[in-house]
Amino acid sequence: MSSSFNKLRNKPNNYVISALVDNLSGVLHKITNKFRGRGFNINTISIGPTQNRQVARITITIYGDTSSVDQLVLQLRKLVDVFEVAVLTAKSCVARELALIKVDTPDGKARSEIIGYANIFRNRIVDVSNDYITVEVTGTSDKIDSFIELVKVFGISEVSRTGLTALKREVGSTYQNDTEYE
Repeated sequence: MSSSFNKLRNKPNNYVISALVDNLSGVLHKITNKFRGRGFNINTISIGPTQNRQVARITITIYGDTSSVDQLVLQLRKLVDVFEVAVLTAKSCVARELALIKVDTPDGKARSEIIGYANIFRNRIVDVSNDYITVEVTGTSDKIDSFIELVKVFGISEVSRTGLTALKREVGSTYQNDTEYE
């Protein structure tokens, strides 16, 4: 079970909504307008084309009560540009997040430690300068939070996170590599 979802689902009234939509100008606005209209604040959102460039997948995390989320899903399904909407659960999907973290490297010792931590977490170093190392962290939200907590003693200049993205598991899926530090 994904610890990203455990983290989300352990908080009261957390929901992850996945939608397949037309990959056209204005569709994202229509979708997010439904959230606004129902009084939801979007916690995270990720969107991108699928294997079919004419279709995009949107993954949105929100807080809310069950009846309001059910109503929202019904309204989303009525939109012409929406093909499919699902509320995802930890057991029903695979979820990941990506972050780029620019960490200060005041000296060689700090640089070595950061590289060591990146290796332990199976992260990638994607940029290096005299003063910074930028690390790509992909995995659960918990993994990203843990890495940030570990390296913040060196100083963090910038963090950019994608938000959760997810795919529904197929029925009978047996391989589940959802360990906290994959």
